[in-house]
This record gives sequence, structure tokens and C-alpha cells, in this order.
Amino acid sequence: MTLVISIITIMYLLLIAGFIYGFEKVIPFKLKHLNAETRFSVIIPFRNEAKNLPQLLESIQSLKYPKHLFEVIFINDLSEDDSVHIINSNLSNDPSNNIDFSIINNSIKTNAPKKDAISKAINLAKYEWIITTDADCLLPEYWLDSFDEFIQKIKPKCVAAPVTYQVETSFLNRFQILDMLSLQGATIGGFGIKKPFLCNGANFAYQKEAFIEVNGFDGNTSIASGDDIFLLEKMVNQYPGQVQFLKCEDVIVITNSENSWQQLITQRMRWAAKTSSYNNGFGKFTGIIVLLMNLMVILSLLLSVLGLLKATILFYIVFIKFNMDVLLIYKAATFFNQKEVLRSILLGFLLYPFFSVYVAFLSLFKGYKWKDRSYKK
Repeated sequence: MTLVISIITIMYLLLIAGFIYGFEKVIPFKLKHLNAETRFSVIIPFRNEAKNLPQLLESIQSLKYPKHLFEVIFINDLSEDDSVHIINSNLSNDPSNNIDFSIINNSIKTNAPKKDAISKAINLAKYEWIITTDADCLLPEYWLDSFDEFIQKIKPKCVAAPVTYQVETSFLNRFQILDMLSLQGATIGGFGIKKPFLCNGANFAYQKEAFIEVNGFDGNTSIASGDDIFLLEKMVNQYPGQVQFLKCEDVIVITNSENSWQQLITQRMRWAAKTSSYNNGFGKFTGIIVLLMNLMVILSLLLSVLGLLKATILFYIVFIKFNMDVLLIYKAATFFNQKEVLRSILLGFLLYPFFSVYVAFLSLFKGYKWKDRSYKK
């Protein structure tokens, strides 16, 4: 038992240390306000987002990028609320902004409505670069400027970019932000060690031509989510070295955290449901090691209470995990300017192993709901 614990702990330590090293290897990108060149088709699927759309639309209207260089395609995924009316009333009745936008209806052809929506929009997109985001997001004013300058300088085929949650006052919100910061730290770290395996569809860009060349979402439509990660895997395989992370403060997209623990569990079950279909070996390895480490913390605690494991071994496990986690999260929190959430890191650290193992266990046996639709295991 001690040998197994030691091996898992060492592997976890090396993995997180690699992400910390990789995080620093990705050099922050600074805007120089060059003349805009890139034309973008911004794609935003939505379903019953009447509550969230106003802040998104306001942020779109506040974008500094030249209006003639981008279009916004909204895809209505069978909404039953006033989402369409809200978009039209906000953008059509404000001619001073001259936003080139359109609303199209989704054509559901697979078990993945969001992928169907994005695919349909890409077929109708006028411009060479696609950027996807979500209807519950807030876009920074130099969002497109940042992508444009990065594309001009780096010449990539695909660009992942940072996402975080809006800071609120509850512990539930801070717990989710800490979790997101760890994911973003691992995402950026993975790019830094040239093992990209994570990205977020709320802030994801790629050439339309590249999407077509990798056959879009073909092969992944049996899984409802994963419009970002599965496409990233294809891009990395097709264009090694041309898939980059844009580590820039001016491109950070902010989204909303879940409002209840049950909603959070359901969200994480949806995320966990796609992990078994990953083709990225490093991504699978990372998921297994992180899960084993969290499971080992729980088992070690139980064995220690029962007197079957020395308390010093439990201390070393927790000490190593805590310090590695804190260092990675601290680096991410500094980049995202969210260090205020670190005051909840100890409680979050103690809770997370139980939370993650519980979600992993549930995802093995139960389906989940997403956008008022049920998906079976």
C-alpha cells in the first residue's frame, strides 16, 4: 500500500510540476494595437438564454474591433423563451453600432445539438476565422483585437484562449473559480510543455478551412458535449505546432458559475461523461492521475482513522498535494487577477477530493441534463 501511495504521489507531483513549468513557458501576449486585418465569424449557439443575453449583447456592442471585419452568427437551438426577441431588439434597434449579425435556427441531426449548431453556422460563415463563445459570457472590449494581433504575429491554425467565472460572494462561487483556475492552469501548462489537451469552447478560434480539413465534429457526435476538446484533439493531430494558447489579459472571457451544488454536480457529470472518449493519451493520463490522487487522499484518511496507515504518510500526501495545487492555482489566479478567491483555498482543498470522486462515481452510472434535455449514460 505504501509503495502504491508513493508512486501515485510522485506521478501527481511531477504532473503538476510540469503544468507549473509549462504555465511559465507560455509567454504573456501584449497588445500593440496594430492595424486590424483578420476577418472573424463569431458563432454563438443559444437555448433559453433570455436571462444571460443582455450582458453578452452589451459586451458585443462594446467591442473595439472594426465592425466591418466581423459578423456574429447566433444559432437558436429551439429556444422557448424570448431569446430571439432580445437579440433582435438589442442589435436591430441600435443602428449606431452597425453590428453585422444574423439569427439562424439549428437543425438537429445528431445526439449533439450544440455541435450541430456550430457546424451549421460554420457552413454559413462569411469569413476565414471562426470564434466560438457562449450566450452566458461577457466579452472584453479588445477580444477580437487580441486574436487578430496574435494571428498576425504567430500564424496559427487554431487558438485556445482563457475563460474564468465572474467573482461573487458565495463559497460555492469561489469553489468553482478555484476549480476553473486549476483547469486553466493545467490548460495553459499543457500548451507550455507542448502537450495541449484542454481548451474551452467559450473562447476558441480556428480557421474555417482547418475545421473543414479535419472533418469538423465527425466521429464525436454521439457525445453531447466536447465541441471544444474533441476538435482540439483533431487540430493538434492535423497541425502539430500550429495550435497555440493566447495568454493575454485582454482576451479573457468571463462566464457565470452554477447557482447550486446540484447544478454544479450535473455540469461536472457532463464534463466527466466525455473523458472516456478522449483520444489524447496525455489527457487520459492526466485525468487518471488526478482522480487517483483525490481517491487516495480519501482512502488514506479512512485508513489512518482505522489505524491501518501511519498518520505521517497521510500528512505527506496532503502536504505535497496542497502545495502543488496552491502553486498552480496561485499562478492562474495572478494571471486572471482573481487572487481574492484564494481565501477559500483551504476549505476548497479539503472538499474537492470528495466532490471529484463523487462526481466521477455518479458519471459511471447516471446520465445528465443539459439545456433542459436528458442524456443517458
